[in-house]
Amino acid sequence: MKALVISGGGSKGSFAGGIADYLIREKGKKYDLFVGASTGSLLSPMLACDNVELAKQVYTTITPQDIFTLNPYKIVRKKGVDYVRMAHWNIIRSFWRGNKTFGSSKKLRKTIAKNFTVDDYNKVKELNRQIIVSVSNLSHQTTEFKTTKKESYDDFCDWIWASANFLPFMSLVKKNGMEYGDGGFGNNIPVQAAIDAGAKEVDVIILDPIETLTNTLPSVNAFDLTMKVFDFLMTQNNRNKLELADLRPRNREVKINRYFTPTLLTENSLIFNKKQMTLWWEQGKQFAERVSPKVAIIKPDEEE
Repeated sequence: MKALVISGGGSKGSFAGGIADYLIREKGKKYDLFVGASTGSLLSPMLACDNVELAKQVYTTITPQDIFTLNPYKIVRKKGVDYVRMAHWNIIRSFWRGNKTFGSSKKLRKTIAKNFTVDDYNKVKELNRQIIVSVSNLSHQTTEFKTTKKESYDDFCDWIWASANFLPFMSLVKKNGMEYGDGGFGNNIPVQAAIDAGAKEVDVIILDPIETLTNTLPSVNAFDLTMKVFDFLMTQNNRNKLELADLRPRNREVKINRYFTPTLLTENSLIFNKKQMTLWWEQGKQFAERVSPKVAIIKPDEEE
């Protein structure tokens, strides 16, 4: 069984889409399993039902209007650079409506259903493929993995939405009496989920460089500072979740092919710039064509 795993990374998902585009349409790779966290959970369903061109269209045209019912931030462009500013009135409106988050991303749930239909869901099953997404259960403080093999169409769309909701800026998903948020908080690179599902070879796309050497600009407001804190935590999570020594294959060897980004693509992955995302998609394709993945063979413990 071959698996494609895509990490979280917001707008950087367009770069991952470019890599996946090359692997699927140029190299002709066939995957039985698609696993994603956050933006990876949004890409995986379209890739799993062979809608690569649709994935490209979505990730090169999407805007905050396709995601937010109440957008908690606004983009200010100065001297060719995009800066994030808090949208104070929308934040006040969100709290006034009884939300526990700064913004509301209910439009994203509709966007998911628009681009991953019941027919697509059934096609994935007919092709004997599987999609797995990670979600963070805030009530139990655990990470959960939801699969098309066990979830209905409507429930699975809810889980995709939950996995992609970057808290506290997007909606808190309440389901089965519990609260859920971004899958990347608990497991941003869910390679172990692919191994546990039976994968013998895994292509994993990590939307960060191997080493992050950057000196970011000083924080300009509370929103900017919060984003930097979360980016730091997510980067550490990425490193911790892909420690090869900690992966646990059972009774078989597993080949891991890792694709890292060549540079730090952005300091704020909530900025959805169509021109930039279109460029990232093409850069992802070109990068995958010219660069070999970092390969590792993970062996089971001898005791097993």
